[in-house]
Amino acid sequence: MTDETATAAEVAWFAECFDRLIRNVETFVRGKTDVLRLTLVCMAAEGHVLIDDVPGVGKTSIAKAVANSIAGTMRRIQFTPDLLPTDVTGVQVWNDKTREFEFSPGAVFGNVVLADEVNRASPKTQAALLEVMEERQVTVDGLPILVPRPFIVIATQNPVEHSGTYDLPEAQIDRFMARLAVGYPQHEAEVEILANRARGFTTDLVKPVLTSADVQRMTEITRRVHLARPLLSYIVTLTGATRRLPELRLGVSPRGALALAGAAQAHAAADSRTFVTPDDIKALAPHVLAHRMLLRPEAELAGATAEGLLGSLTTSVPVPDQRLASR
Repeated sequence: MTDETATAAEVAWFAECFDRLIRNVETFVRGKTDVLRLTLVCMAAEGHVLIDDVPGVGKTSIAKAVANSIAGTMRRIQFTPDLLPTDVTGVQVWNDKTREFEFSPGAVFGNVVLADEVNRASPKTQAALLEVMEERQVTVDGLPILVPRPFIVIATQNPVEHSGTYDLPEAQIDRFMARLAVGYPQHEAEVEILANRARGFTTDLVKPVLTSADVQRMTEITRRVHLARPLLSYIVTLTGATRRLPELRLGVSPRGALALAGAAQAHAAADSRTFVTPDDIKALAPHVLAHRMLLRPEAELAGATAEGLLGSLTTSVPVPDQRLASR
């Protein structure tokens, strides 16, 4: 964060762009406003999103529609067991004309990278995403190479199919700002999905409504949304409490606290506010923190869930005075 706070005019522009993106995506994706809002909150906060749900509920459609709504470069990587790390990051190739090695960029060199069925690639290939998701760069032959900005990875995976898949390691999951589930659509929304298909309307027909420069400006505004020190303390107290829960073998790291703070700033800007409130933090905590919490086997057998434990913590951890949030 900088010392300069975002102005009311800036967050109003942010909220207008945010709503424009949602309306555009919803021309194709029906009845999933909450999922879309969370995805765009992560994008504005320069976070990555893991969409984790059963087959056929629109995970890839959401990711493609969001990517197509931005006039930047979109790259889709279909993760398969034979995908190589160099397919993701790029490789140095020999140029006979110049008699020198030249860098051939991999699929991560885009503004929006759709990593489809990310858990189908081998652990070695999955690991190729670790550096670029955290540092926004890849290192090839010892040379760091920056990817374009803005940069967001939207990954999808199917949690019910295990044949030919590899579980994402904890270090990989921790790099996703949020883990979302789509869920089945409501009746009317599903009727609209069928009607769209009958009319031949696909995600390829979703047109951009923002430029990559607009998204970059939204990110800059997000960083300047005011986050009062008592709320920073509240986030640290909340995440620190997860590390002491006896039901967990791994609590939330400082990276998780940073992710929650950034997401809360974007969430506030989307509501045309120049400051974060405790409600922003409480609304986002299940999506930003739960996937970073690893339960002990005995706790899982007893029916405990990360979401349930977080719910208890947000109830028991004292919330700062609302009046302090805007100071």
